[in-house]
Amino acid sequence: METMNLAAYQYKQVGNKTFKAIDPSSGKELPGEFQIASLADVDKALDLAEKAADRYRYIDKKTKADFLRSIADEINALGDELIERAMAESGLPQARLQGERGRTTGQLNMFADLVEEGSWVEAVIDSALPERKPAPRPDIRKMLIPVGPAVVFGASNFPLAFSVAGGDTASALAAGCPVVVKAHPAHPGTSALVASAIKKAVEKHNLPEGVFSILYDDGYTIGEALVKHPKTKIVTFTGSYKGGMALVKLAQQREEPIPVFAEMGSINPVILLPDALETRYAEIAEHYTASITLGAGQFCTNPGLLIGIKSDGLNKFKLALGEAITKINSATMLTPGICKYYSNLSEAMLKEQGVSIINKGTVNGDKANQAQPLVAEVSASDFLANPKLKEEVFGPYSLLVIADDETQLQQVLKALHGQLTASIVADETDLPKHKALIQNLTKIAGRVIMNNVPTGVEVVPSMQHGGPFPATSDGRFTSVGTGAIKRFVRPVSWQNWAKDLLPDELKDGNPLGIWRLVDNKWSK
Repeated sequence: METMNLAAYQYKQVGNKTFKAIDPSSGKELPGEFQIASLADVDKALDLAEKAADRYRYIDKKTKADFLRSIADEINALGDELIERAMAESGLPQARLQGERGRTTGQLNMFADLVEEGSWVEAVIDSALPERKPAPRPDIRKMLIPVGPAVVFGASNFPLAFSVAGGDTASALAAGCPVVVKAHPAHPGTSALVASAIKKAVEKHNLPEGVFSILYDDGYTIGEALVKHPKTKIVTFTGSYKGGMALVKLAQQREEPIPVFAEMGSINPVILLPDALETRYAEIAEHYTASITLGAGQFCTNPGLLIGIKSDGLNKFKLALGEAITKINSATMLTPGICKYYSNLSEAMLKEQGVSIINKGTVNGDKANQAQPLVAEVSASDFLANPKLKEEVFGPYSLLVIADDETQLQQVLKALHGQLTASIVADETDLPKHKALIQNLTKIAGRVIMNNVPTGVEVVPSMQHGGPFPATSDGRFTSVGTGAIKRFVRPVSWQNWAKDLLPDELKDGNPLGIWRLVDNKWSK
């Protein structure tokens, strides 16, 4: 394990302190020590990244695409060792992690295809009009360029797909930005293995050393230093509201403020309309029980809020939901800290005014850090009166809010903060009666869902995984799908430049064969 860890570095860290990973299912330490980075390591990583940026941004698109595909190949080549280590560090089951590995490599290949196709740079050409009256028009050409070194914070709940080689790293590298990863302390061994795969790909394609680096820390010192470092140009983060906002504030306080794209959680409201509940209450209860408890509820799209109008159908649904949740066993949470937070917050919610338990799942006493599934209920009046009930409870928990009528349901929706998703469960007979309600969903969420659960984020170009604040720090962008690349670039115009000095994407004759907007007409 020690050899594997050292192979993960782009350079040898100089810090002296170490830490070990913990198996959350047993609470025991795992083999291997991981060196905590020093502030000198931060300087070295970003010095290398800055130097690499000047070369990497001009790497031809085929080499860049092949590099991304090589990372995917090297990750696959790690085989069972990667899955077994990720299982030990996260408590997640084998099938889940195998699927997450597929998502990780799929993202890398998706961005490789995007880079190779090329039109993502949004090349626009407005040719000179020297005869235009009353004044000539100059030749102006515009495209997107990379912003520079990116700092990526690994997420706790996706040790592969939102970590060292996850969507943030893949989209940053695709954009032409070198990446410095701050590994999540919950899965350092998994991070080291994946980092070793990226390093092999860097070496295979003879890319600059600083294209990728990884740093370890079991606290906050290194993360803070990375955000504040003057050579960092952009930061991505997936985690809690508290953690995300701390990074946003650090970035705003710099002499040169930089963007932090932080995904900070969501309670993902689900609107349950009466006709659907009357006819499909058992099916709906089954689907949402599975969604609430999927992966011990440790998804940012977990349906943490169910909202319905008083009716016989809602009563039937509540009974079916309560019965279904009792059949779900507890599951190991990602870390002891996350499990303790879930236990404390879910119990605290039950002590709030008007909140009562619907039912709980069973507890597996053979393992440590078990999250007991829980669904509770509250009236819309009590919900509206208590801001605490809008908090995300990260785990297998959901709160059913019962409104007296549609007007009160609308009040509940208006009281919510920005969300990653908002869902509606409806039959055809429901839709004409609730048009205003349906239209209002886009005001609060980045993805609106009809008759489907919010868990399960498809990695496709049409995906929007981001939402209004505080779900994310900037709801105009997505962290999933090809649109994620837009976070790492900025537009630049070239005016009256000699054609041979222009980027290839903007030269006459279209040497790269990409789609471009030339004099208001699309051409290839």
